[in-house]
Amino acid sequence: MTAIPDTMTAIAITEPGGPGVLQPQTVPVPRPGPGQLLIKVRAAGVNRPDILQRTGAYPPPRGASELPGLEIAGEVVAAGADTKRFKVGNKVCALTSGGGYAQYCLADEPATLPIPAGLDMEEAGALPETCFTVWHNVFERGALKSGEWLLVHGGSSGIGTTAIQMGVALGAKVLVTAGSAEKCAACEKLGATRAINYREEDFVEVTKEVTGGKGADVILDMVGGSYIERNFIAAAPDGRIVQIAFLEGPKAQVNFMRLMLKRLTLTGSTLRARSVEVKGAIAAALEEKVWPLIEAGRIKPVIDRTFPLEQAAGAHAHMEAGAHIGKIVLSVG
Repeated sequence: MTAIPDTMTAIAITEPGGPGVLQPQTVPVPRPGPGQLLIKVRAAGVNRPDILQRTGAYPPPRGASELPGLEIAGEVVAAGADTKRFKVGNKVCALTSGGGYAQYCLADEPATLPIPAGLDMEEAGALPETCFTVWHNVFERGALKSGEWLLVHGGSSGIGTTAIQMGVALGAKVLVTAGSAEKCAACEKLGATRAINYREEDFVEVTKEVTGGKGADVILDMVGGSYIERNFIAAAPDGRIVQIAFLEGPKAQVNFMRLMLKRLTLTGSTLRARSVEVKGAIAAALEEKVWPLIEAGRIKPVIDRTFPLEQAAGAHAHMEAGAHIGKIVLSVG
């Protein structure tokens, strides 16, 4: 067994600010507590909440690592007391509460999953955050059923490309919004029935047209702002609107009469601060329902670009430039 070093390279947020505040530092290797695994990280996904944390707008939960990084893939190198499933040497991916931008990272065992057969480490490192988010919000909170229409805003993002594939694989029909012809084409190639270029088209009108006037049964929204009321109009009767972010801001003037008349459900969630038990239940559902679809090749993480760990600042700049399609991943040597 390879000895675990006392220190490691990690990417720290030196102060709130732009991508340049992400700097490599030498820090102690964490040690696993009860129910935790220490994972030697091979890949770490880059996500929008990491950017919010970097700017000071999304502090980690109490007790979580101050380092950014919410999803990893790698090899178990130590297991704490009360761990039951994974052993040293197992190849895994995990949803974490922080600390993923590092050579070693702690993960709660219930939020850890085996790497699906056929995926490499970088692909596996792009799975947890998006798969947990989409499953919980679209299929648990939104209760999407086979045959229904799903509208995904931000269809070319990591969340969006996952939601398209997961929705189609489980029998739904998917509409998306995206900001360029290239992004729209990529979404339709992944299985979306129609991608709507929001710079040129009104997603409400197109949604109504494509669904024969009915509207979308489930809407997954990460935009907020002016989209909040427009989602009410685009939703089908008894539709479910699930809010997961507010890129355009969390405030809007909305006519809530539409919610009553259409019997809409408006819900939302954040994942990072949820309990280990909740994350474990989502992980179990993913392993049963989604992992077989990944292993069958029906769902595959879309990797836009990979950066070395030490170039995390460049990865954040690339995400903020907004041209990426799919996931951005850090490769850890």
